[in-house]
Amino acid sequence: MTTETATERHPADPIISVNEVSFRYGERPVLEDVSIDVEPGTFLGLVGPNGSGKSTLLELMLGLKRPDTGSVTLFGDRAHEFDDGKRVGYVAQNVTETARDMPVTVREAVTMGRYPHRLVGRFSRADRRAIEDAMDRVGITDLASRRVGRLSGGQRQRVFIARALASEADLLVLDEPTVGVDAESREEFYHLLHTLNATGLTVILIEHDIGVVTTYATEIACLNRRLYFDGDPDEFVSTDTLAAAYGTDQHVIHHDH
Repeated sequence: MTTETATERHPADPIISVNEVSFRYGERPVLEDVSIDVEPGTFLGLVGPNGSGKSTLLELMLGLKRPDTGSVTLFGDRAHEFDDGKRVGYVAQNVTETARDMPVTVREAVTMGRYPHRLVGRFSRADRRAIEDAMDRVGITDLASRRVGRLSGGQRQRVFIARALASEADLLVLDEPTVGVDAESREEFYHLLHTLNATGLTVILIEHDIGVVTTYATEIACLNRRLYFDGDPDEFVSTDTLAAAYGTDQHVIHHDH
């Protein structure tokens, strides 16, 4: 008989577990008693008004911040102690804008995703194949030699997704990734996320366009300091959660797949 270690987990266990978490900046409370699990294969859409604590919750989930009270686990470890970075692809807020100054090519940017896998020396054949496969999956192979800073916002989004895929991440986390991107590129981007999620990749997304989130996500969490809703998108739309969380009338416009 063997004893299961902390890192040997049942496949059905949550990828992330947030348990009664509270957090404040100085005297200002940001999150209060929030509990939520992210199951494998979920596409979680995290919504709420500006200043509701969404980005802070993401940072707690990823171990970039520690809760004042409560606990957060990531792949079974305490989130702030988790050190297997290749399992998580994180596209931070406004990254597509800051990427305007990146002096590297698309292939070089995607290659960064393989650094955690590389042993001493050159990249292996498996590394190179993972890089090419990642670019192919998001449709940027033809841009491989282009400078990232010269791409459109939608194209830069795909570069960062490809970098996460090259690392063979199990979890993709995106914080308002479509800021400054045109409507057509946004629709293509969310269809890409939907396709990647359908292959088994777990996705967490912060997005202000509630119609997009309810169209593509498999689960909705609505936050405004506390958690107002966590569940099925159709049920979310049919409740009065939007008005309660946002403090005003909200209307959801659905987007076609």
